[in-house]
Amino acid sequence: MTKSSRRTFIINSAALAIAVAADPLVSFASVDNSIKQQDNKKQRQDSKIIGIQIGPESFVDEGTEKVLDKLQQLGAVNTLFLTAFTYGRGFAGRQNAGRSFPDHGKPLSKENFFHGGYFATPHPEFYKNTVLKHTRAPDHGDLDIVAEVLPAARKRGMKVFCGIEDRWDSAFDVPGLEACTEVDLAGNRLFTKDKRISQCLFNPNVREFWKALATDLCSSYAIDGLLFLNERSGPLMSVLGASPFSEKVGDPTRVTCFCGFHEKAAKEHNIDFARAKEGYQKLAAFVNDALQDKKPVDGYYVYFQRLLMQYPEIAAYDRLFDTGKAAIVDEIRNAVKAVNKDLQVVFHVEQTISFNPYIRSAIDYSKMASRTDFLKPVAYNNCAGERYVNFIRNVGSTIFRGVPLEELLNLNNQLMGLSNEGKMADLPALGLSPNYVFSETKRALEGVAGKCGILTGIDIDIPVGANSRRASPEDTYAATQAALKAGAQGVILSRKYSEMRDTNLAGAGKAVRDFLKS
Repeated sequence: MTKSSRRTFIINSAALAIAVAADPLVSFASVDNSIKQQDNKKQRQDSKIIGIQIGPESFVDEGTEKVLDKLQQLGAVNTLFLTAFTYGRGFAGRQNAGRSFPDHGKPLSKENFFHGGYFATPHPEFYKNTVLKHTRAPDHGDLDIVAEVLPAARKRGMKVFCGIEDRWDSAFDVPGLEACTEVDLAGNRLFTKDKRISQCLFNPNVREFWKALATDLCSSYAIDGLLFLNERSGPLMSVLGASPFSEKVGDPTRVTCFCGFHEKAAKEHNIDFARAKEGYQKLAAFVNDALQDKKPVDGYYVYFQRLLMQYPEIAAYDRLFDTGKAAIVDEIRNAVKAVNKDLQVVFHVEQTISFNPYIRSAIDYSKMASRTDFLKPVAYNNCAGERYVNFIRNVGSTIFRGVPLEELLNLNNQLMGLSNEGKMADLPALGLSPNYVFSETKRALEGVAGKCGILTGIDIDIPVGANSRRASPEDTYAATQAALKAGAQGVILSRKYSEMRDTNLAGAGKAVRDFLKS
């Protein structure tokens, strides 16, 4: 009998003895039924993953024991998604300067800088086949955040997944990184501090790095698995500037990647690299003209569609990016399972799948389900209003230029099966309703058809513009309830604990407890 089983036996026996002593007429059957109900409730609670994304700064600033107690008490959290690797501020770091500061932790300051990297201890034997050997984060000295948090979490019965993110924003001092970065249409490596660094998905050093990192974490620590985040999209959406995260279209000539490794991969997939590059050059010229109101003779969308027909290599090359991204997910999963087949992998699905019909057509839940144990579809409803408006405005300035934005919004709602939740001018302040969380969770569940689990990403205090919706405890409660009622195997409170107000965390915890009582 395990310690847990013995503990349950003792508690149940004590409950039975107390009940009979208090009332000798009470039936053993009724007490037994009560105990069974308690056990069923506990099994139901244990079957749901209530996770939270959290970076090392929170434990450094507030203390490991204190933070874990708060997460359990306020948020009903039973699973940590502990950031182990990233160079991005979305998954680690303190609250951004200029943002409303939560009621715990420390604000960003000159002393509290963020660099990022690997927050655990790298073991050199795993990195022999990659030039990316030195990614240790300098932020917290010699602290190994996984070794610090893991035993304290286990003591509380919490699971621990390590989060690893494909973000290299501040990694300029990493030896070998420049040779791994992507190459744009003009042949320039994207390795300047004013631009976001991205690594080529077909570069062998990059592929070997992700396998090494996954193997290192899963071999060196008794964790429960990995969460992998990669929010990058292919070159087609990049050249069009169809991003929900930016308020305007950027320089289309910076589209990537056109390096030698991509050229080799294109050849292996029967794609004419030269034709693909020529097509993207013409597409970039079209976007620049559109941004200057230079309308093609037959209109913006017709010209865009004509380019796709004249250069089928454009779409094929875009799909090549998805092939590379999927291959890395597969390799990470294989590396994890090679260490221990019972370890689990969670893959993050970016929110663009909610708004963008091109992205949705490329991301097939049924195919993704075979690659992972859980998918985390992002259903961040509060910031979704702002992000949706950005997407509509951006595509409305290029391929759909001239179409009234309100009409474009209504058309896209119908194409994507989204409820009409407000007008363009109102959506940022309104956000999207909990119904959006419910429907996105349902759609994901139907898409995977039981092949993997769904852990819905819940928006808690994700940074937005000054006039956009900020989460309230009621919002968080409703969104969490919506995901659980839709049938999700759990939720992941996001983006990171250092941004979250305690009142909103408590709203999520109340939603979980109320759901389990129902």
